[in-house]
Amino acid sequence: MSLISPRRLLGAIDAYVVRLTLLSFLIVLVSLTGVIWVTQALRGIDLMTAQGQTVLVFLGITGLAIPVLALIIAPLAMLLAVTHTLNRLSADSEVIVMNAAGLSPWRFLRPFMVSTVIVACLISFLAIFLAPECLRALRRWHTEIGADVLANVLQPGQFIRLDKLVLRVQERRPGGVLTGVFIDDQRNPAERINITAQNGVVQKTDKGSFLVLSDGNLQRFQADKKDPLIVAFKSYAFDMSQFSQAPQTYNYNARERFIGDLISPPEDDAVAQRNLGQFRAELHDRLLAGFYPFVFVILAFAFLGPPRTTRQGRNFAVSALVLLVLVVRIAGYACSTIAVSRPDAIIVQYAMLIIVAGVSIWMILKGVVVDPPANLTAQFARWGERLSSIRLPALRR
Repeated sequence: MSLISPRRLLGAIDAYVVRLTLLSFLIVLVSLTGVIWVTQALRGIDLMTAQGQTVLVFLGITGLAIPVLALIIAPLAMLLAVTHTLNRLSADSEVIVMNAAGLSPWRFLRPFMVSTVIVACLISFLAIFLAPECLRALRRWHTEIGADVLANVLQPGQFIRLDKLVLRVQERRPGGVLTGVFIDDQRNPAERINITAQNGVVQKTDKGSFLVLSDGNLQRFQADKKDPLIVAFKSYAFDMSQFSQAPQTYNYNARERFIGDLISPPEDDAVAQRNLGQFRAELHDRLLAGFYPFVFVILAFAFLGPPRTTRQGRNFAVSALVLLVLVVRIAGYACSTIAVSRPDAIIVQYAMLIIVAGVSIWMILKGVVVDPPANLTAQFARWGERLSSIRLPALRR
């Protein structure tokens, strides 16, 4: 019978903890991101109903928000994953066994930190590159759709005037099909054109945007002629390019800029120079994005890492951990908001995270066990005894 070397055993424990933590993290991240994405996507359902966009456009626009949601949720998902892992190891008495075998708390923390490094790299990638790139694509997409008059301004049953052009459609059907189209074109002083068609579809090509009409009539009223010229057509392309031109340049805000622009805002960029405070706050917010998982994991390990028997409750430690994490995260958001006008708030945010991490490390090294105060436990016990001693009076017949 061969014995397993201690180094190999520790490696197996590390791999087990890392695998369990990362699997829990992925489940929590995908679940929470999916739920929040669905709620946010339902707000953009008017892209298909009111503006006649396709399902692919709808999914593309709403899907660009997923990296931003994942960036916000990932630190909390890591906290929940570590909490779940520690609770599972404690429920199976594995923490007590490892502690009895001589595994120090600092050594037990190592696989959790390995998992945190992987998650922090993912968060940093989202914060530095993917999230701003998706926001920039979302801005361009929204601008192009907003510049499309046929998708936004043209409403069924209403006469829409665009300069010297009047349009009306009776109904907008799925797939962008317009029925009962009427056009009154007076842009050319030498002639006036009236067009009626049963159906119309917007088509965009390299030459511009066209409203392709089918089964209709065209009446051309020329200034030097008394009678109009009437032409029946099966298909007719009406040029709408001047009403569907998207801007060639985009004014990106601080959240949509890459980190290079945040570090050194361009001097010839009017938007950047007017919002230097927002650029500064956004820069430090992204730099700290990868630091929050470390703080949360160390904090969770300080509260839930010490070995406990199955008779020792962990509810108080979990509640205190959740409350402290909420305070730290809300304070971080508050500092990021205040930092737009007060740069000192950035120093406060860094100091807060360093202090929380330092105190948590001290608790781990000293083996501090977070338990409810004895007087509070005694008070709850007395309340329980009083409630159990109260007897309801017997119901009279």
